[in-house]
Amino acid sequence: MNELININFDSERPTVNGRELHAALGISTKYADWFPRMCEYGFSEDIDYFSKMRNRSDGLPGKRSIHHQLTIAMAKELCMLQRSEIGREFRQYFIKIEEAWNSPESVMARALQFANNQLVLMKNQNTELVGTIAIQNQQIAEMKPKVSYYDVVLNCKDLVAISIISKDYGWSPNRMNIYLHEKGVQYKQGKIWLLYQQYAQKGYTSTKTFSTSGKDGKQHNHVHTYWTQAGRLFIYDLLKSESIVPLIEQEG
Repeated sequence: MNELININFDSERPTVNGRELHAALGISTKYADWFPRMCEYGFSEDIDYFSKMRNRSDGLPGKRSIHHQLTIAMAKELCMLQRSEIGREFRQYFIKIEEAWNSPESVMARALQFANNQLVLMKNQNTELVGTIAIQNQQIAEMKPKVSYYDVVLNCKDLVAISIISKDYGWSPNRMNIYLHEKGVQYKQGKIWLLYQQYAQKGYTSTKTFSTSGKDGKQHNHVHTYWTQAGRLFIYDLLKSESIVPLIEQEG
């Protein structure tokens, strides 16, 4: 089927640009006068057509113009109202577009595409949920020892970032994180490092949530893991078992 005019398939129903149809039909009346008159035949906005303001197509400054995306059903009737040979030709073209759109093959293809999109959405939501649950599990585990270590080990003033601990050994934070991962102490969930279950309840870490303003103007929450002094000693013992000691204990 030869294409007489561009058909837009980006919405729930195929549509055609009103100005393009006006030009293709060779209508002498100005579009601004013609379209309102056509609407008097009973066409309704947001049902038969959709309006949108657009800038000039040549990119130059100037008055914006209103454009309309017409449903194929409306476009077909407008063609019939013109009572011209080109109008009849376009009407037959739109009938074929409708038949192709409503064919069992097309309906099935759209249903499959919708199902695939829903599946991708669910997978993304599931990934976010897994990350949220992992963070919440660590936070719950961290809260248990706070009852007995609140004023000693887990006092917020004593929390340190991994960058501070790694600096004690002359390491980068990334090297320290990878080392702890390789030793089965922690794993990465999204952008945050979390302790494996066997260490999560020992009071080695505490998570903090920070809010920042994004470029979109919205508040975004970010969770970071900090190490307690107990956790710092744990890392010290772990490294020392492999003869790795802080810089301050290394012989000059």
